[in-house]
Amino acid sequence: MNEKQRKEFETELECNFAISVPNVSRFRVNVFQQQLHVGMVIRTITAEIPNFEKLQLPASLKHVIMEKRGLVLVVGGTGSGKSTSLAAMIDYRNENSAGHIITVEDPVEYVHKHKKSMITHREVGVDCHSWHNALKNTLRQAPDVILIGEI
Repeated sequence: MNEKQRKEFETELECNFAISVPNVSRFRVNVFQQQLHVGMVIRTITAEIPNFEKLQLPASLKHVIMEKRGLVLVVGGTGSGKSTSLAAMIDYRNENSAGHIITVEDPVEYVHKHKKSMITHREVGVDCHSWHNALKNTLRQAPDVILIGEI
């Protein structure tokens, strides 16, 4: 936990962030207060972005992610695969279309590499001060796709 995250925890009594352990994995961390003690949940974020086939996603989503306009909402309970499904969709678009894909997350979960598209990852609280500012300015950054993480 860095100093900014520590201050957030002291103020809000909870904090979310991602950490990378070289040669091991990335982890999503949720730190919280419970009965005057500090608790935390740490979940592994696999480095490999699974494809549609591995996740058994409907082929129709390949067409959806390639559309020029639209809104896609992915909803579900904790651990149901929302972030992983979105990562697969973004990766498919990245492999099959040139453009600019921007993700706004807290924290960034899957780190995409540039393929046919340029990927910009923005982490709220690290790369921008608020969701509002990130989203307002994202529209000024010539996006073709905007992924908004859990809000």
